[in-house]
Amino acid sequence: MKLQKTGRIAVATLAIVTALGLSACGEGDKKETKPKATTSKVTAAPNTSYPPAPTAAELNTELQKALDPNVPNDQKLDMMQGVSADPSLPQRLTEAYQQNNATITVTGVTDLGNGTITADAEASINGGQPQVMVVPFVAEDGKWKVQKEWICNTLSLANQTSPACA
Repeated sequence: MKLQKTGRIAVATLAIVTALGLSACGEGDKKETKPKATTSKVTAAPNTSYPPAPTAAELNTELQKALDPNVPNDQKLDMMQGVSADPSLPQRLTEAYQQNNATITVTGVTDLGNGTITADAEASINGGQPQVMVVPFVAEDGKWKVQKEWICNTLSLANQTSPACA
């Protein structure tokens, strides 16, 4: 039973890390990524709308904000893709993080150049051995947001459901 609880916490922690990392990337100069054109259509405009990829330090700062119970839940919604269907999701993740004494550290960020980034992170539950994980983010509305599919998979592993995942 303790293993199930630890698994749920790890999943919730990962979702929080992802959400925070995305919110840190929401503002700033536009990144100029110009893919090779295979047709005569102009494709540069959508790619320049991606926010710049955040650094690991920036994602860590956002993560702490997302896990802070004093930050209003509505300020955390922009950190996750598709959570408008479940406004209580960020609060549930914050509570799971605190209840399980979880720690998360983003160790790297990779810009995949197509409106997605991945964050390499280490997460620990109740002082246990850090586990390496990768959290995907997507550019949406000028901000980096934790990918909805990842959030839903994480909730599923924690034996939780959300209207956002329906």
